[in-house]
Amino acid sequence: MLNIKNLDVSYGDAQALWDVSLTVNEGESVTIVGPNGAGKTTLVNALVGILPSKSGQIVLNNVELTRLPGHQICEQGLAIVPEGRRLFVRMSVQDNLDLGSYTPQARPYHEETLAQVFRIFPRLKERQGQIAGTLSGGEQQMLAIGRALMARPRYLLLDEPSLGLAPLIVDNIFEVLTEINQQGVAILMVEQNVSKALTFATRGYVLEQGRIMQEGTAESLMNDTHVKQAYLGL
Repeated sequence: MLNIKNLDVSYGDAQALWDVSLTVNEGESVTIVGPNGAGKTTLVNALVGILPSKSGQIVLNNVELTRLPGHQICEQGLAIVPEGRRLFVRMSVQDNLDLGSYTPQARPYHEETLAQVFRIFPRLKERQGQIAGTLSGGEQQMLAIGRALMARPRYLLLDEPSLGLAPLIVDNIFEVLTEINQQGVAILMVEQNVSKALTFATRGYVLEQGRIMQEGTAESLMNDTHVKQAYLGL
């Protein structure tokens, strides 16, 4: 279980998250929805050690992550697909994927995992020698997900995976994420496309102004009056 308890995060004197608590069970798919500026990306970055937490706990399978450096968090089985992909754009597709399997746990399985990534994303196999920055937006998102999978995570964090992509590409990305989740990788997703996110996930949380305001099954949130009016345009 990934268990976040009473997490507070600040940018200097400006607090961005207040008393955030949520859980992601092994093999589960969970989404976090909310308006721009609510603190969704801040939360994801805090979970992987990019931002320090002010107080609270982040516990993954009984290991306290809050004070660990980022590379040790990845070694615990948590990988991120960041907003904007953050690829090494002057390096090849293959080099980006190789860097994803840098951790000691992932390195012995490099060839096996690479074959799995190429099966999920055959386009990446076709482009493996191509410079990452010359890929299309959809291909870059595939590469960002593939790089994270190379770390062989048990929990995958995704920050706005549909951002800037055409609808058909978004459909393809979510189909792939469903397959990854069905293979046993738990997913925690921040997503601007609330309808897509709640259709994909089993549970969800509504984050507004740095606080968890609602939680429930994806179906209950989809039918909630506030969520319909604020995020679904209904």
